[in-house]
Formats: sequence, C-alpha cells, structure tokens
Amino acid sequence: MIPPESLSGVRVLSFDLYGTLVDMQGGLVEAIAPFLLQKGYAGHPNSVVTWWRRTHFQDSMIDALIKRGHTPYREIGRRALSYTLTRAGIPYTGEEVRTLVSAIERLKPFADVSPGLTKLKARYRLAILSNGDTDMLQNASFHHGLACDDIISIDLADSFKPDHVTYKKAAQMLGAEISQVCHVAAHPFDCIGAKASGMRTIYVNRRSRPYGFSPHQPDLQVRDFTELVDRLAPPEG
Repeated sequence: MIPPESLSGVRVLSFDLYGTLVDMQGGLVEAIAPFLLQKGYAGHPNSVVTWWRRTHFQDSMIDALIKRGHTPYREIGRRALSYTLTRAGIPYTGEEVRTLVSAIERLKPFADVSPGLTKLKARYRLAILSNGDTDMLQNASFHHGLACDDIISIDLADSFKPDHVTYKKAAQMLGAEISQVCHVAAHPFDCIGAKASGMRTIYVNRRSRPYGFSPHQPDLQVRDFTELVDRLAPPEG
C-alpha cells in the first residue's frame, strides 16, 4: 500500500500525545482505581475517568476561547478532577488530586507505538504536539522514551488545540511549511483543527468511532499504528 496522493510532500509527522501515543484512558483508570476503592466508591473507575477527561476538555476549550491568559494543562487537570470528584460525592484532598493528575506524566504508550515510530522515523521527521505543559512533556519523554525528534507544547502558543495558532506555531518551530506537516491524532477535534489550519491529517481510530461530518476530513484514517506504518512506510521490495 502507498500513502494517498493528498499526503505527498509531507516532511514532518506531528503526533498528539494523550490518547494517540499513550493510553490515557486505560492508564488513568489504573491510577484512580485504588483511590476510589479506598474511598468506598461503588461506581466504575472507567466512568469516573471519562467524566474527568470530558470536564478537562470542556474547561480547556473555555480557557482557549475566552482568551484571558493561558491556564496550564496541569491546573486545568486539577480543576477538572476536583469537580468530577465533588460531583460524584467522593471525598478528596488537594494532595490526592495533585498525585492523581501527576499520573498523566507516567502513562504507557500503546504497544504498537514505539516500533511504529522507529519505522516512521526512517522516512519522516517526527514531533509531538501536545496540550500538555512543557515540563509535563519533558517528564513524560523520560518515562516513555519514544523516538521523536521534537517535543512541542502548545503553551508556547498560549492556547490549547484546536486553536489554529497552535498548529501554525508548531510548523514555524519545525521550520516547515504548514502543508508539509501531517498531524496524527486519535481525536477528531484535533484533526479538524490541524486540517483547518493547513496541515494534512491522519485519524487513528482505535475505538472504531465515527469521525463526524466536518468539512475538514482527514487525509487518511487508520485503525492503529500498525496500519499507519503499512500506509506511510511500507517495506521496500
């Protein structure tokens, strides 16, 4: 298989981190389950993490839209988790919230990611473009050791993805025309933002979820990183 014509001229692959390269849902469920058990919570940890992530996404979008100064990702995470626990009636301390949010920096990559990036690196420059704070991404990079050439936090653009300024700032930092960058993400909103800003995009649809009817459709949709490598870096011969 060969890449679609719409990806010709791509020099750089940028990757979302949380949920695309690392297993955020599974990792946070694993981190919060002992805490919930200790608190006597009878609900499912997966549901709590889903509420936490949805609240985090909502709060980060509000932060980007009101444009009254960028709030760090870590702080958004603490507020979102505190709200989620309060709404669920689960008692907590500030230190417990800080500890749970710090688990984001120790998330494990999906099993197919590391070998996939190694193969892709032979053909493309690889970058991480994440909503995480710069120091969070540095801590995470020491933990997971993924083979990327650049790690870019959106805090350098003072706004969360999918604000167009984040993608344009990333292309500028990479020294590439924005059309030479292809953003790879497991979230339609991230692909939509990148595509609308001028990047090419690939949707990694691990959960078999519909992309939606946005006019900013991805250039390629794959099930996982194994298929991504098959499409972008097939073996020669």
